[in-house]
Amino acid sequence: MTFSHLATQTAAVIGAAMLLLWLVSLRVRDASIADIFWPLGFVLVAIVSLRAAGYAPRKVLVGVLVGVWGLRLAVHLFLRNRGHGEDPRYRAMRRRWGNRFGLISLFTVFGFQGALMWVVSLPVQLAMLRPLPARIAWTDTLGTALWLCGFCFEAVGDLQLTRFKSEPAHDGRVMERGLWRYTRHPNYFGDALLWWGIGTIAAGTSGGLIAVVGPVLMTFLLARVSGVPLLERRMSRTRPGYADYVARTSAFVPMPPRVKERT
Repeated sequence: MTFSHLATQTAAVIGAAMLLLWLVSLRVRDASIADIFWPLGFVLVAIVSLRAAGYAPRKVLVGVLVGVWGLRLAVHLFLRNRGHGEDPRYRAMRRRWGNRFGLISLFTVFGFQGALMWVVSLPVQLAMLRPLPARIAWTDTLGTALWLCGFCFEAVGDLQLTRFKSEPAHDGRVMERGLWRYTRHPNYFGDALLWWGIGTIAAGTSGGLIAVVGPVLMTFLLARVSGVPLLERRMSRTRPGYADYVARTSAFVPMPPRVKERT
């Protein structure tokens, strides 16, 4: 199978899935379901690619990595958002566009996320498609190590924040414990790093250098567009002391605190 054939299949599957999801969002009046589906879309791409390109050690490895990441993150997002209604971002868009939001969301929310999903998933598609090298190589080992490190940052960071927010005494306070002492967004950093791991695996295959487009785009989105900037603006408005936290803590890449923490 050629890359164009596989890319057409994955694009069609993503398009159909996002169209169906959009129809569901109209029914439930909640565009936030697009965010919960985001990681599951990559799992879907991995399944389609694996079935289309056949089974081999590297393909199964990538499929497992994507599956573990996608399922964990989807469950986390579902549990976090359950009972909170539509995300404030989409509520603001709904107020802005009124009755037109339903149609507009097809392109600005679901279509846009689907397009991003296809580009970011390029390393998954390429790793599944390229047959060489036939055996597990050092790039596969390095990529898996990067993925594991990133997955731990994301999963542990999410768990630490969930536990912190579950304590009523912490209401309105800034989370600055555990991994959050070294980066203001350990979950975002971990997400980017694990995609660099998958990109490294794909780049080790023949013709796989284009796979770096996926992790580059994911890192850009998390660090500069929809991840860090949006959350930082909201936290600055709602969390007293957040400016002090920003002053001593790295925004993305984990680093030692810049000043001695208060006791």
